[in-house]
Amino acid sequence: MSTEVVVLLGTAATIGFVHTLIGPDHYLPFIVLSKARSWSTKKTVLITFLCGLGHVLSSIVLGFAGIAVGIAVSRLEIVESLRGEIASWVLIGFGVMYTAWGIRSAVRNRPHTHFHAHEKGEGHTHEHGHVGEHGHVHDTKARRLTPWALFIIFVLGPCEPLIPLLMYPAATGSVLDVMVVTSVFGVVTIGTMLGVVLVLRSGLARLPLGPIERYAHALAGLAILTSGGAMKLFGL
Repeated sequence: MSTEVVVLLGTAATIGFVHTLIGPDHYLPFIVLSKARSWSTKKTVLITFLCGLGHVLSSIVLGFAGIAVGIAVSRLEIVESLRGEIASWVLIGFGVMYTAWGIRSAVRNRPHTHFHAHEKGEGHTHEHGHVGEHGHVHDTKARRLTPWALFIIFVLGPCEPLIPLLMYPAATGSVLDVMVVTSVFGVVTIGTMLGVVLVLRSGLARLPLGPIERYAHALAGLAILTSGGAMKLFGL
């Protein structure tokens, strides 16, 4: 393995780590949805891994397609930029819809008091909400659709730094170098996503939400919306 390729591997690992860490869209949606939807650690890891894999593979496929037909790096980067625009707007739209659904769910689950009379004039009061009684079907649909929505968003989302990393070894005619570089970038990117998600998820689980627990979905939607906004405004 040449010195140039070793340097390229180090660059791929560094860029994969930094690119993921500074982009909240790579991990924040999984953290807040894991909390709001009470996902197990296993389910959180699986969904994060599959979304990360789709995120990286989509750019790899695009890169290899560009290499096969001889498309210049600048043109591939334009395509990746367009994918980034689409992904950011889809993430924003998903955040808006999830926030709206979360607010509606919180309002429907607003605790209220009932008085129950018993014999001899005695009685008692108690508080409860109605989401568990009336919202089961809709909540089940949301549970099923949410991971798929995330997966589609992440497949659309580009890995812009991967394109030039792919093209350099490809220009030397080494297919093996291309595969090694992309593998290192992918492993570091997905590994960083999983590490950040698990660490921050663990910290969030220790926070007592108390009365705002019923707003968990709305807050998750706002966090996703913020991630999409950061992706759109700052290109993170």
